[in-house]
Amino acid sequence: MAADELKSVLNRLKRAQGQIAGIVRMIEEGRDCEDVITQLAAVSRALDRAGFAIIATGLQQCMADGDQPVVDRDQMRSRLEKLFLSLA
Repeated sequence: MAADELKSVLNRLKRAQGQIAGIVRMIEEGRDCEDVITQLAAVSRALDRAGFAIIATGLQQCMADGDQPVVDRDQMRSRLEKLFLSLA
């Protein structure tokens, strides 16, 4: 996948990386459990969205490549479906 197509995904992952570092600090500082869980949930959603965006890009590329034989498209569809379900 081209990096320019996934720039927003990379930005989202970098933000999540910063959030995770913040969560570690929160735990080390003994912050309130509710605050930590709220941040964990936010990071989890960000990671899910990044994964879905990667899969969507793969689907888009797969559909745009009409030159592929039907068998290969079916195999690609099956692989992408499994990836999607792994995030669900």
